[in-house]
Amino acid sequence: MSDHPAGHGNPALRVREEDAFDADAVASWLADHAADWVRPDLVGTPEVRQFPGGASNLTYLLRYPGRELILRRPPVGAKAKSAHDMGREFRIQAALKPVFDLVPAMVGFCEDPAVIGSDFYVMEKLEGTILRRDLPWELSRQEVAQLCENAFDVLVRLHQVDVAAAGLADLGRGDGYVGRQVAGWTDRLARARTDDTGDWSDITGWLAEHRPADVASCLIHNDFRFDNLVLDHDDPLRVVGVLDWEMATIGDPLMDLGGLAAYWVQADDDEFFQGFRRQPSSAQGMWSRREIVAWYCDRMGFDVSPDQWRFYEVFGLFRLAVIAQQIWFRYAHGQTTNEAYAVFGPAVHYLESRCRRLLHG
Repeated sequence: MSDHPAGHGNPALRVREEDAFDADAVASWLADHAADWVRPDLVGTPEVRQFPGGASNLTYLLRYPGRELILRRPPVGAKAKSAHDMGREFRIQAALKPVFDLVPAMVGFCEDPAVIGSDFYVMEKLEGTILRRDLPWELSRQEVAQLCENAFDVLVRLHQVDVAAAGLADLGRGDGYVGRQVAGWTDRLARARTDDTGDWSDITGWLAEHRPADVASCLIHNDFRFDNLVLDHDDPLRVVGVLDWEMATIGDPLMDLGGLAAYWVQADDDEFFQGFRRQPSSAQGMWSRREIVAWYCDRMGFDVSPDQWRFYEVFGLFRLAVIAQQIWFRYAHGQTTNEAYAVFGPAVHYLESRCRRLLHG
């Protein structure tokens, strides 16, 4: 359940004590490795602020006189390096930038643990607005619908990127992406179990039994939603940036769409699910999950029946539940003291029941 505010319209706060790092060491590293970004006359220690989201990787604002940069690093206590691979996240964006201009420019990647104790990378700060729970402007239903189309058109553009031309073909492992995802997330759930974890065997068994063949293979974002998009300050219907590439890979595009749908809380969803909403997906004029799927499949030329779509919808919710369980595991074992993570336990139980209702609905 990653959240990458990156400073674009979201207030940066004082750094949490458990997430602090040596700002002088970062400033020195930037002066040596990113001279084009940190000019000699600005070399010094930046003011460091932290963005309040970041249930996965942590995001900070580095404020120099006349320039602001963004730093990303793994959470304190992170054990699974593959889930917090800063070098991979940096490389994907650096390779994408020339062919997909909505990616922030990369400043530098540091893999020397002597600097702050973990890998980190620094990138430009994109200027614009990120949508949070509610729309910050008055928009007509038609404008909101246009915003939806513009946003999902970006997803289509991403899925049409020539990965070989971008130098990212090695991210893929060939056919069988859907099957690997079902097995992989089932294993992650098993390794993140806590005393209150329910019995998911009927759900994981159904997913394994009903997994379809890959419909295609392309670059997928794996966390595409409004709060990972940057909108133009002057034209709020125009997307100017896409953030949070930590889960990007080569895979089945319908799995990307299923992940999107899991976060898309619409106006007629139940009260508990409304509590999940972190984007204005229930505003008047927003498309429903069904409308998103129909529009996307039409644009991509996929023929997917409602019964076939059920797999992707269940998997998206299951994956979201496992992400929440991993965060809950860290909180339950005292690896973080962030009280915002206390809600993830009940969230896992709710998602379990939501998956089960779709199986039997």
